[in-house]
Amino acid sequence: MSLILDAHSSAERAHATAAAAAASANVRIVDEHQRERLQDIEGLLVAIWGMSPHGAPIPFDLLRSISHAGCNVSAAYTPEGVLCGAAVAIVAPEGLTYSLIAGVLPGIADKGVGFALKQHQRAWSLARGIETMTWTFDPLVSRNARFNLSKLGAATSTYERNFYGLMEDEINANDESDRLVVIWPLSSERSLRCSEGLVDEVNLPQGALLNVIEYGPDAQPALVRSDGNLWCRAPHDILALRESDPQEAAMWRSQLREILESAFASGYIASGVTRTGWYKLTPSSTTSQ
Repeated sequence: MSLILDAHSSAERAHATAAAAAASANVRIVDEHQRERLQDIEGLLVAIWGMSPHGAPIPFDLLRSISHAGCNVSAAYTPEGVLCGAAVAIVAPEGLTYSLIAGVLPGIADKGVGFALKQHQRAWSLARGIETMTWTFDPLVSRNARFNLSKLGAATSTYERNFYGLMEDEINANDESDRLVVIWPLSSERSLRCSEGLVDEVNLPQGALLNVIEYGPDAQPALVRSDGNLWCRAPHDILALRESDPQEAAMWRSQLREILESAFASGYIASGVTRTGWYKLTPSSTTSQ
C-alpha cells in the first residue's frame, strides 16, 4: 500500500511542478488530440527544423497515430492561443517513455517553454506509473547538453555513432548524426529538485586547466582531469560553426566522439554540463542519481 501511495504522491507532485513551470513560462500546455491542432504541430516542427528530403521532422499522419495510440503529443500555447512549442513521446516495451522530439519556436528558447514541456512529459509519465524517460541529443550542442543533464537532472553513458545516418535537414547541415542517449530517472531526488527549479549547476574546478590532457581544434583546452573527474568541452555554438567553418566542426565531432566513447568505456558517466560547455564525467561508482 505504501508503494502505491508513494507513486500517487510522486505523480501529484510532478503535476504541480509541471503546472508551476508552465505558469513561469506563461504558457498553457495540453495533451493534443485534435486533428487540426496536430497539423499545426507538424508546421511548428518544420518551422524549427526545416524540411529534409524525407519531409517534415514528424509528419501529421504519424502525429495523429501517436496521439490515437494513447501516447504523448504535448503542445504549448501562449496566452493568445498561439502554438509556440511541442513535444512528442511514445511508450517503449521496457516500460519507459521515449521522447521523439521537443522544440520551441526560435526566439523564445530562454523563456522556459522547453523546460515546461519536459516537466509536462514527466508528469504524464509518472501518472501512468512510468519512472524513466529516454531520448537522444547531439553531444556537440552544448546548450542542449546543459539543459538535459544539469537543468533536468538526466545522465548519459551511451554514445551512438551516426545514429540516423547523414543528416539532411536545415539545422544539421549534412553532419554525421552522433547522439548521446539520455536516461532521465523521473522520480529520483535529483530530478525532483531540478523540477522545482533547483538547477544542478556544475562548474569547472579552479586550477583544472593546469592539467590539460587534450586541446581542441581551436587550440584551447578540451579535455582536463581534476579530482578524479574528467572534463571535456564542446564548442560554444556548433550551429554557427557548421556554417562558418565546416572543417573545424567536423574536427570537433571526431574529437568529442573519441573522448566520450573512451570515457564511457572506462566507466564514466556524464551527469552535468557547465554554462561554458564543459561536460563533467564522473566515475560511475561515485555518481549518485
